[in-house]
Amino acid sequence: MHKEGERLIPINIVDEMKSSYIDYSMSVIVSRALPDVRDGLKPVHRRVLYGMYDLGVFSNKKHLKSAKIVGEVMGNFHPHGDSSIYDTMVRMAQDWSLRYPLVDGQGNFGSMDGDPPAAMRYTEARLKKISDEVLSDLDKDTVDFQNNYDDRLQEPTVLSTKIPNLLVNGTSGIAVGMATNMAPHNLSESIDAICAYIDDREISIDDLMKHILAPDFPTGGIIYGYDGVRDAFHTGRGRIVLRAKTNFEEIGNRNAIIVTEVPYQVNKAEMIARTAELVKEDKIPGIYEIRDESDRKGLRIVYELKNDAIPNVVLNLLYKYTALQTSFSVNNIALVKGRPEQLNLKDIIHHFVDHRHEVVVRRTEFELKKAKERAHILEGFMKVISTQDALDKAISIIRHSATPQEAKEGLIQEFELSEIQAQAILDLRLARLTGMELDKIRAEYEEIMALIRDLEDILSNEPRRYQIIKDELLEVKEKYGDERRTEIDFSGGEMSIEDFIPNETVVLTISHAGYIKRTPLTEYKIQSRGGVGNKAAATRDEDFLEYIVSATNHQYMLFFTEKGKCYWLRVFEIPEGSKTAKGRAIQNLINIEPDDKIKAYIRTNDLKDTEYVNQMSVVMITKNGTIKKTSLEAYSRPRSNGINAIEIRDNDQLLGARLTDGKSEIMIATKNGKCIRFSEEIVREVGRGSIGVRGITLEAGDEVIGMIAIEDVEKESVLVVSERGYGKRSAVEDYRITNRGGKGVITLNITEKTGSLIAIQNVTDEDGLMIINKSGVAIRMGMDELRIMGRNTQGVKVINLKNNDAIAAIAKVEMDRDVEDGEGNEAVENTGQTSDSTENLNSESAE
Repeated sequence: MHKEGERLIPINIVDEMKSSYIDYSMSVIVSRALPDVRDGLKPVHRRVLYGMYDLGVFSNKKHLKSAKIVGEVMGNFHPHGDSSIYDTMVRMAQDWSLRYPLVDGQGNFGSMDGDPPAAMRYTEARLKKISDEVLSDLDKDTVDFQNNYDDRLQEPTVLSTKIPNLLVNGTSGIAVGMATNMAPHNLSESIDAICAYIDDREISIDDLMKHILAPDFPTGGIIYGYDGVRDAFHTGRGRIVLRAKTNFEEIGNRNAIIVTEVPYQVNKAEMIARTAELVKEDKIPGIYEIRDESDRKGLRIVYELKNDAIPNVVLNLLYKYTALQTSFSVNNIALVKGRPEQLNLKDIIHHFVDHRHEVVVRRTEFELKKAKERAHILEGFMKVISTQDALDKAISIIRHSATPQEAKEGLIQEFELSEIQAQAILDLRLARLTGMELDKIRAEYEEIMALIRDLEDILSNEPRRYQIIKDELLEVKEKYGDERRTEIDFSGGEMSIEDFIPNETVVLTISHAGYIKRTPLTEYKIQSRGGVGNKAAATRDEDFLEYIVSATNHQYMLFFTEKGKCYWLRVFEIPEGSKTAKGRAIQNLINIEPDDKIKAYIRTNDLKDTEYVNQMSVVMITKNGTIKKTSLEAYSRPRSNGINAIEIRDNDQLLGARLTDGKSEIMIATKNGKCIRFSEEIVREVGRGSIGVRGITLEAGDEVIGMIAIEDVEKESVLVVSERGYGKRSAVEDYRITNRGGKGVITLNITEKTGSLIAIQNVTDEDGLMIINKSGVAIRMGMDELRIMGRNTQGVKVINLKNNDAIAAIAKVEMDRDVEDGEGNEAVENTGQTSDSTENLNSESAE
């Protein structure tokens, strides 16, 4: 029953729902869930910061109770629940939530394990130093203000930030019908990119990406693959895969996976609990125990492994099933002039620069207005107090006036002053009338006029304004810029990493027990022939460096094992270690079977280059003298579990592999000093699964020790070295060409004094040679020091061996003439290794 005089308007419920829901959704989009592209803040963040600014709790003041701040913000600007305001403030103080926190909290502000913060009556807060830049110049009419919810006060519609906050801190929000999820970035990189944009408005996104490599998350971690990053920068949408930062350690006699950084927004405690469940359910076998050893020094989660577990396999399972690998879906949606837009990297930078430009213009106009007002007053002073007569007249007018109003009018008439100037003179203190003060007024006037000219120049000179923006940004970078925390692992995707990793020459070393590392070539020193050598690596007891090869970071390494399998690694994926570091067990890098051993490695260039892989062949040799040739193309598709490279018969094993162009000559040497030479062309190419053909016929008790492929008969010579330190270079021509499968000819006269032959290499005068002893000592020498001599001789002493030491391996390296030997010829014993164990190793390697 409706009352008298009321009008009822029937409304279709569908239309009413439509219009009300659209109003609601617009309100959520515009004034709740999405950030403004200019300052990167949502209304609640802006109000918390402005509320703190209003209270004056800057970084140089003492902390204030959080409840006081929240009450102030709620009462003045944000009439919503106190918990939403407090949660916002807490998040702005967490250094694992924001890349550059804006609030400085004191007390319990929560943790990465998802622990809640203490109640606001217990905690205190103030602004961080960096927030001064976000709120700078707010009092200089740089941004528009609007009435607060009850029209009592004014609040800013956007902040006049000098920090590209949207880029550096990112944001996430769910509106109605749209959401945003923006990644944080590094401040230094972002500012470099913005400056590059200011210098060249037409700059491409790819060029901007040379400055701002990828998102940079507060919790560090590793971005795995680059495709998602590229998509996000180019289109504003992309899926970035994030991995924890891990390494392998040995704890007691067990291997352990150590996690030191987790992906962004991962709840550490939940992740550990979930992993424990998966271990119980046998989804992730191989884990013995999980411990969280994090403390105030940093994060550390230990996954101790069972004895038979292969660390790399367990790690891959952890990546697959747990939050050690998560994805961050970038969706750059922000408000541009109050409307939601999807933005790429250049758009975000463009809108920020436009905002900074507007702020600089408005700030300059404000300062100009203030300067002109002051100049106007000073002009009035100059008129009245510039001479003694004028001053006396003014004083007389004031003294003889009945009221201040009359005095003011008198001054205006006498000196032709404005209202404001006359009032300023009446307000002058007597002390300002002394001679010194008069000079000060004149000086101030000149200063103000210079300032006015300068400000007017800024307003009329656009390039200068942009230079000011750049200068202020670079100042911010100087103050707050830091190193990036998140690493980028380009190998996870198809990204051409060549742009990011310098293609330096490195030395790869692999020890007898299978430890591998890469070391910059510059760490090794050159020594003369016959020197004793300096310490190469702190190997474990009874271990020595067996393989050593120089490579560049962009190359691939193919590993061939004695059971005939092939595995891959990019050189830069091999962990770096100093010259004396032990390195990492290869088992942790590639999924090699526990009882298999790597016997050969091949450096190749880019395996994605089809022309290259079809031109090249891999030639393999086994201990029993079988040779096999297969196109490199068959090995050009890396698989994490390796592939079969050659079928190995019983009692045989793969010994070596060489990359050839199909036209070289093959030479095979044996332990007893025999060597055969034949053309590679007479070995036909076979598939990956075949056995191969006879390469050399062995006498009883003899075995193959190595094979070389000669490409330039004129330039190259053959170097053979025996285990007791004798070596010799002879011309390739000294060995006549025969058919494959022959017995070969003598290459080094083997005696008790020389010991068995252990290595054969093709060398030129330009080459350097690295000789590694079983005691771990390495010596580097130039090949030009060793002259070429006849084939059937005993050779010369290449290295002086102490006691029962023997040569473990030799390798060719590019000589770097800049590297001088600075360490002298000191003898360095390998730690913990006795001559007994050397003897054992000798007999072991001779088996």
